[in-house]
Amino acid sequence: MAAKALFLDRDGVVNVDGGYVHRIEDFQLVPGILDLCRRAKEKGYLVLVVTNQSGIGRGMFTEGDFTRLTEHMKGAFSAAGAEIADVFHCPSVDDGHPDRKPNPGLFLKAAAAHGLDMAACVSVGDRERDIRAALAAGVGRNFLFSAEDVPTLATARVEALEEVAAWL
Repeated sequence: MAAKALFLDRDGVVNVDGGYVHRIEDFQLVPGILDLCRRAKEKGYLVLVVTNQSGIGRGMFTEGDFTRLTEHMKGAFSAAGAEIADVFHCPSVDDGHPDRKPNPGLFLKAAAAHGLDMAACVSVGDRERDIRAALAAGVGRNFLFSAEDVPTLATARVEALEEVAAWL
């Protein structure tokens, strides 16, 4: 049986988006993210992070900075019983790069690496480019995490991460 995953954008869904977050001291979890990930794990989902990280490509921080913060994030989730199975990122600033959202490359790499049934997967993003990438990769249910009442191709717009848990 193919696996299913909960895909999460990082900045704005996992952590508060403070603009090119790359230092541990600037990393703050979004309320409800640990509970959502624990619920997803209980229901058999892998938790995967898919994130554009153009700050690397812009020279604002390094791959090493990203790796250190990623390890810190994974440790915090693991300690809370909400393990992140994998993190996929794209450092490119080129919107034509196949891995840079709204392109589906990161999702497709995750599908190949983990043997995912994409139709059984769920994604949460805070921007429409996250939704477009997930849809292009065949993710079955997609949620725009936003307080703004904006048009979206998502399954639903949610204002709290707890709302996503009901769809798992």
